[in-house]
Amino acid sequence: MMKGEGGCMRLALSFAALLLLASCSPENSKSKSIVESPEAVVAAPAPVEPAGRESAETRVEMVNVRIHLDPSLVVHIRRLSGKLARAQKNQAPSFDDKLSYIIAVDAAEIAIDTASMTHMMNTYVFGEPDAPLKNLRLSIKDGKVKQEGTIRRGPGVPFETVGEMSPTPDGKIRIHPTHMKAGHLPVKGLMKLFGVDMAKIINDRNTRGISVDDNDLILDASLALPPPKMRGRITGVRIEGDQIVQTFGEGKSSPAKPSSSNYMAYRGGILRFGRLTMTDTDMRLVDADPSDPFDFSPDHYKEHLVGGYSKTTASGGLVVYMPDFSKISKKSLSPR
Repeated sequence: MMKGEGGCMRLALSFAALLLLASCSPENSKSKSIVESPEAVVAAPAPVEPAGRESAETRVEMVNVRIHLDPSLVVHIRRLSGKLARAQKNQAPSFDDKLSYIIAVDAAEIAIDTASMTHMMNTYVFGEPDAPLKNLRLSIKDGKVKQEGTIRRGPGVPFETVGEMSPTPDGKIRIHPTHMKAGHLPVKGLMKLFGVDMAKIINDRNTRGISVDDNDLILDASLALPPPKMRGRITGVRIEGDQIVQTFGEGKSSPAKPSSSNYMAYRGGILRFGRLTMTDTDMRLVDADPSDPFDFSPDHYKEHLVGGYSKTTASGGLVVYMPDFSKISKKSLSPR
């Protein structure tokens, strides 16, 4: 009897094994593969920024910084407060891409000397081959802006204007000429100076950031300057020595904490640089030599990083001490 029971037990186990094998048969495997086919499986969602962070602002403060927009164009930011606005909604600001952000200015005081202004006018405003004005030179004369250059008419006509600068109601710069000469002869009015309709020779096709309003030229610095772009409402313009000083918003901004250093500070939102990404950003770039303005080049921020050193704050922020651009070894500069 025990022997028979053992045989039944072995038969039951063999039958169970057959069922197990049947479950792994090609037919069942085929059925399983259909269920898990790419068409039937929902793709895993791409990683997204945490809720709220995609719209969080990155605030920016600058104190006593000279920014090189290109090798010959430098603007001196005495004080600035504002934010890094995203150029594209789904792309966080990145130091590796100057087109990824816009410096939206709330309040600032920014100066540019006549050498940089001359370079800006020749390279960016009137940089197209068919631009109406060429060989411009800007200087300061008796507290006014003097412009000299050549009118593209026939063999070229030399001209000279002396004008006053003031803000427009919509935050641009008005240049009102008070003295004009063409071919060394005095003339009255821009129309007579250029001999043609100004609106026809100054247009979006052959110029950038400048337009005509009756007898005045209107300069939009946000369109005339190269990236990183700056956007803000100019409320005042004045001459100081060889510099044209622009006031934005209410003027001199006050940093969050009094400091004797020259720096750029970024707080909040998302900020990318190199292989790093900061969320709820807390970073301050500090001039290693505060005895003169912080000389900084966005195109070579990596060389600034390599030449300096950084510290992590108790709150998890980052403080980076950087050398001036003029003090970085030219051998270490990468081409841009």
